[in-house]
Amino acid sequence: MPRLHVNIDHVATVRQARRDTQPDPVLAAGIAELAGANGITVHLREDRRHIQDRDVRILRDTVKTLLNLEMALTDEMIEHAIQVKPDQVCVVPESREELTTEGGLDADGCLDHLSDTIAQLKAAGIEVSVFIDPEPNAIEAAAKAGADYVELHTGSYANAKGQNRDNELKRLETSAHYAHELGLRVNAGHGLDYENVMPIAQLPHIEELNIGYAIIARSIYVGLDQAVREMQDRILSAAPPDEA
Repeated sequence: MPRLHVNIDHVATVRQARRDTQPDPVLAAGIAELAGANGITVHLREDRRHIQDRDVRILRDTVKTLLNLEMALTDEMIEHAIQVKPDQVCVVPESREELTTEGGLDADGCLDHLSDTIAQLKAAGIEVSVFIDPEPNAIEAAAKAGADYVELHTGSYANAKGQNRDNELKRLETSAHYAHELGLRVNAGHGLDYENVMPIAQLPHIEELNIGYAIIARSIYVGLDQAVREMQDRILSAAPPDEA
């Protein structure tokens, strides 16, 4: 059964709308963990549009499960990660114009830089994941670069309908198998919600699901504790009986 990592970026999005101190993503992380989250994910963007440096530093001291830091492939972020030492770093593409991450990293196109970055992070004792589209060349590049994990971008699956969604699910399944064959561990995320998460949770080799927006949106109605528990229930119900 995949582990649930709750992305708390959008808690910080609400806070930054007023440049205030509330709601505090650090407090939200604690609530999510108490509700059963297996990890906390944050994306420290170059433009600091939501999560701030202060948040990451305090989270490093307070997260009891696993802290996953999403970051762009830049010298600033590499240095920051090495200083903070999250449990895991996920290297993601980043554009200041985008509302949210729009696709996977072109791992093949930046292979040398990615390989050097992964080597630096692993030397600091940090596990490294690469956020990629479910494509063979991207999986192969992540493996060549020395990544521990790939995180498969599930956005196309989440946005598809009918037969197209079935096709995207099959593409994710094939990619998970291939990544596993190459010795990579496999995570998944982006666009997952309470309605579409179960088929992804049933895929082979998927270890972690990174979910944020759907949980934070749901928490407005039912509270964060309940929203996390409901998502964990969805993931649990997708597991075979011997894993539940």
